[in-house]
Order: sequence, then C-alpha cells, then structure tokens
Amino acid sequence: MRQLAAGIAATLLLTASALADDNSAFATLVADYEAWHAERNLSARARDGDLEAARLWRDVSPEGVAQYDEDMARFYARLQTISLDGLDQTERASFAVLEYLLRSAVELPRAQSMLMPFLNDSGFHTEAEYAAMGVRVRNAAEAEAWIDRLSALPDWLDTHIGWMERAIEEGWTQPRIIVPGVISQIDAQIKENPEESTFFMPLANLPSSLSADEREGLQARGRAAILEEVNPALERLKNWFETVYLPAARESTGISEVPGGRAYYRALVRHHTTLDVTPEEIHQTGLAEVARVRAEMDEVIARTGFEGSFAEFTHYLRTDPRFYAQSEMELMMRASYLAKLADDAMPALFNHLPRLPYGVRPVPAALAPTYTTGRYWAGDAASGRAGAYLVNTYALDQRPLYELPALTLHEAVPGHHHQIAIAQELEDLPDFRRQTYITAFGEGWGLYSEFLGLDMGFYEDPYEDFGRLSYEMWRACRLVVDTGIHYFGWTREEAEACFLENSALSPLNITNEVLRYISWPGQALAYKTGEIMLRRLRREGEERLGENFDLADFHDTILEEGALPLSYLEEKLEAWIAEREG
Repeated sequence: MRQLAAGIAATLLLTASALADDNSAFATLVADYEAWHAERNLSARARDGDLEAARLWRDVSPEGVAQYDEDMARFYARLQTISLDGLDQTERASFAVLEYLLRSAVELPRAQSMLMPFLNDSGFHTEAEYAAMGVRVRNAAEAEAWIDRLSALPDWLDTHIGWMERAIEEGWTQPRIIVPGVISQIDAQIKENPEESTFFMPLANLPSSLSADEREGLQARGRAAILEEVNPALERLKNWFETVYLPAARESTGISEVPGGRAYYRALVRHHTTLDVTPEEIHQTGLAEVARVRAEMDEVIARTGFEGSFAEFTHYLRTDPRFYAQSEMELMMRASYLAKLADDAMPALFNHLPRLPYGVRPVPAALAPTYTTGRYWAGDAASGRAGAYLVNTYALDQRPLYELPALTLHEAVPGHHHQIAIAQELEDLPDFRRQTYITAFGEGWGLYSEFLGLDMGFYEDPYEDFGRLSYEMWRACRLVVDTGIHYFGWTREEAEACFLENSALSPLNITNEVLRYISWPGQALAYKTGEIMLRRLRREGEERLGENFDLADFHDTILEEGALPLSYLEEKLEAWIAEREG
C-alpha cells in the first residue's frame, strides 16, 4: 500500500509539474506573440507617438512576407507542444483563439493571399484612403510623418504590382469580371484639386497650437505630395490594371479554377467557419436554410394581404416608390432614427454596455457605387474616433427602407458596434484577444442581432419583417452560392438567381454582393454558420432553463471574452447552461 501511495504521489507531482510547465510555456508563448504583433502593429505604434511607424505602410516586400509566414509557423509549432488540460478558463479561451489564428496562418500563408490583394470593393488600392480617414494629427511632427507616408505610397503600390505580376505568371489572378470596378475605384481617388483628396484629410484641420505659417507650410507640402507623388502613382496603377492585369485576368469565377484551388477553398471554408466542415456540408445546410426561410417569407406575404405570386410581391417591393427614400438626407435621417431606437432597447438585452459611441455616416462617394448597402467601421477611444455605421446613399432606388431596420441592427447595435466596442474595452486580456475579429463569431453575432429585432419589437409592419427575412435569405443563399461558385462550378448568373428568386434584395445589391463572393471566396459562409449556432444554443438554454433563462446574461456571456472560434463558443455556452441547471 505504501508503494502504491508513493506511486500515486509521484504521479501527481509529475502531473502538477507538467501542468506548471504548460502554463509557463503558454504564458511565454503569448508574451512572445504579443511582442511580435506589437512590433508589426503600425497603427497602434503611431497612435502611441511612434513617428517612425507613422511614416510606414505595412511590410509587403517578398522578404517581409516570407518572414511573416515563417514566424507564424514557428509560433504554431510551439503551441502544439502545450496541453490544454492545466489551463484556466481565460487561458483556455486565449489558447483557442491563438490556435485558430496560427493554424489559419499556416494553412493560408500570406504569400498566397498576396497574389490576390484586392476584392471587388476594397483592397490594397483603397488601404491608403482608409488610413487617411483614420489618422488624427496632433502636432507638426505627426503632420510631417503623414506627408512622408504619402511620399512612400508609390513604392508600396509598386510592390503590390510585383506580387500581381507573379500572380499572372502562376495563373492566380482575380476573375476579369471584377477588375473594371477596381479600376473605377482607383480613378475615383485621383483628384485634380488635392484639397478634395481623401489623402489631404489629416492635414485639413491642423491643430490651432500651430502657427498660421506652420499650418500653411505643412498643407503646401501635403498638396505637393498628392499632386507630384500620389496622383502619378495612382495613374500608373490604373494604367497597369487596364493594360496588363485586365487582359490577363481569368475568365472563370470560382477559386477552384486556379492551380490548387479546390484544396485552397477547403482551407478557406475551415478558416471562415472556424469549424471542421466541408464545402459539401455547407452547401446542404444552405439549401435547408433557403427552404426554411422561404416558408416563413410566404407566411409574412399572407399577412400583408397581397394577392399574387412571390415574384410579383418582390417586384412590387422593388418598384413601388413608397418603399424608397426620395433624397440622401431622408435615407440618412431614417437610418439615424432607427439607430436611436436600437440604442433605447439595449439595456433590456444586455447588462454590460460599452463606453464608445458610434455615428451614422454615408459611405464615401468614391467607394459607394461598388460598395455594400451598409457596413461598420470600428472606432478607437484612444485616438478619439467613434465607431461608424455606414449607409450607402448611392442609387436610392436600390436602397429599400423596409430593409433598413435589419441593416441597422446588424451594423450598429446590438450588432457590430456593440460587439466590437465591448471587445476593445475588455481588461486583463492579451491585446491579440481584444483586437482579433473572427468572422464567424462577429458576423454570426451581426445576423443574430437582426433576429433580436423580434425581441425588441423593432419591425413595425409585415414589410419590415419581410425585409428581415429577406436579409436572412441573403445569408442562407450565401452558403449555397459561395460553395456553388467556388466548388461546384456555378456561373455568376446561377449565383444571382438564388437571390433574385428568393429575396427582395435590389438588383444592384445582388450584383455587388455576388461580385464580392466571387472575389472573396469563403468569407460569405461565416454569417449563417455563426447565427445558426447562436440561435440553436439560445433555444437549448430556453428549453432547459425555462423561466431561469436570463437573456441579458446569455448575451453578455457570448461577448464577455471577445471573438471566439465557434467550437470553443459552443463548449462555453453549453457549460453556462449546464451550470444553471444544477
């Protein structure tokens, strides 16, 4: 017995030692990863006053990209030597997020994504404009840093051209169908009057602490940089796209048509859903969701009293002027009103609300023609930027008002602004946890937020409820369409048919959305995948806990640790339910 007891004691000591080693190894890995990430986070460094970082664009040189991929592979190899068993709850969440990030980086190396560095509505060619909108100049040195950064832009754009020339050689181009829109976006950035350029924004309102001569001198240098360096670089880029890339771009739409594309798409499916699922499984889920949502839509049509077919009803919605704003201001005012209604309902749905506010803004004119109906841009309290719910005011006859409630809930609150602002304000977490955006989590939450509109009494009539279902159908069709395009060889027309036949989305919205899926394989799968899991877990909680189910607590539990892979979130919420059962 003494020998047995001694053996057990020795085993326990060895186990404790191993667990301590795992804890220590993981803490060291996180610290190393944080330091590595902080060095490459130019925007955070610039915000903290690092003028060297404020002059730089992210490193896209072949050497820099190769080093990035090597570093991520080394971090992943270190993580695989650590056991989850001895980690506490916070560390387990950090492990799950880091494991997801590193595995994805290994399966989808940056060197591969650099061959297609743009989508139909954004990419490297719009990155500088987005940067300009986020820069806040506080003194002369920061203004000079921005001017130096503008001067560095031509070389940065040329480096991207080098990557895309390699892509042409390897047959890894984007489809030709999306290139004209990219050319238009580049052209829209070129302004004869530099003060009308987005790139001038950081210099337009310099601090009053500077003298008039200092302000004028800095602005003159900024105008010169735009006219003499930025504009010519954009002209060269536009000409290169027109004369070199466009003729070489592939005719096919699906990523499976490029060398190694089918395996690449399977990796994209795992990355964007955060689950070990196949394109075939996702496609079947999509078909089932399309059928379910379509049945609910038919029920709502019956409530309106409309007599006619589904196609006739959607034609009515797409063409009757009563459903559309007559001016950009009317659309913005309606969106702003809905946003305040949503704000009013938040305390009933959440115990914890973020400090950071958000505003309602129009999509920038240069982006609007090929941009989505709405989007969220994250704010940053440290640099004095509120979050932004963007509303597209281009082509008002394509922006139905009955869809605006669902859009507002998704992009503002309780959707993206609430979720992202909460994550930014989390304390006692590694920075990478606060800054990570996992699409299946964030977009699943955004779509679930549209569903929350029912709890909020947000949909005032059957038309707005149909708009909600039309948005849900939009995401259900995405599962079918994205896999159809990129794995089953669908044409653009076949993809558009799912939306035209099953939703009230406007033709322009459908066109832009399908182009987005063509240019960004896999991303569209995240929305429905995340929402399906959240709604299922809520139903389980309600059924198992009955009157003890606390919806606000459930929501806070989802968001309290920032973005999470869905497999870990499922484990976390099932534990939350089980704990309250006992």
